[in-house]
Amino acid sequence: MTPSLLEHYQSFARYNAWANRRIYAACEELPEAEYQKPRRAFFKTIHNTLNHLVLVDRLYAARLLGRPHGFTALDEELYADFASLKAARVEEDKAILSLVDDLKAERLGATVTYRTIKGERERSDRVADILTMLFNHQTHHRGQVHDMLSQTEVAPPSLDYVYFISEV
Repeated sequence: MTPSLLEHYQSFARYNAWANRRIYAACEELPEAEYQKPRRAFFKTIHNTLNHLVLVDRLYAARLLGRPHGFTALDEELYADFASLKAARVEEDKAILSLVDDLKAERLGATVTYRTIKGERERSDRVADILTMLFNHQTHHRGQVHDMLSQTEVAPPSLDYVYFISEV
């Protein structure tokens, strides 16, 4: 049976949480200096990249829920240490799972209007597209963390969706 679009997003929410657990478990093995080491990456460090992901997840969730997000820049540091960031990631993944599990299929086609983070212009996107952006954004930056991990002594974990579906 072909899954519905809503079931597809629910699966991605579960995959997202699974992949985040795996990437955070690997990062937890890093010495602090390696975790915070500047690298050739958009957000410069593993910590900054993981922090950015939490921030943007909250930004997308706020847009979906029609709430203000309060962010003014995509590189705001929400948490200065790994332990606090990891705890926030776990809670954010629970919130995303809840948000997607509570969605009704007909809402996927609804349009959400919001302002860009700097408030410069208004955008309107379908709920389904915002969810796609959220999960694609996660995959994109987790891939950057994966690459940065490969530059350390800690082996980056397998994050392919095929491994996720074989475990569930």
